[in-house]
Amino acid sequence: MFLGTSIHNMDQKGRVILPSKFREELGETFYVTGGFNRCVQILSSKQFELLRDQIRKLPVAKALSLQYLLIANAAQVSPNAQGRIMIPQKLREDAGLNKDVVIVGMDTRIEIWSKDIYEPFIQKEKEDNIEDALELLSFGG
Repeated sequence: MFLGTSIHNMDQKGRVILPSKFREELGETFYVTGGFNRCVQILSSKQFELLRDQIRKLPVAKALSLQYLLIANAAQVSPNAQGRIMIPQKLREDAGLNKDVVIVGMDTRIEIWSKDIYEPFIQKEKEDNIEDALELLSFGG
């Protein structure tokens, strides 16, 4: 399970250091692909295969849409000796990634956001959706 949020710098070559706890759980190779919002997501090899299997079972039109978003731009990556991974240029451009990035643990995946995009996004989520979402949860009942 991936938990936590941290701010990192992306170098000019598009490399970013992943937290060591995330690298340990991901293993030696894993996948970087487009995100569901304006971000990049990282999936373990196992999660990526599960995603591909689910997409293959969908009706063709829906499967194609998700293949364009999640499969066509995906790249298999491995961290270098410093724990950095390369984010492909197309994914960086689509997500608006620049020097300051936010790395977010999202249970079964990791998201990488531009800090400039993430902060207003989270604020809007808090204003628009959190209250309704909390009403759907039951705590200790």
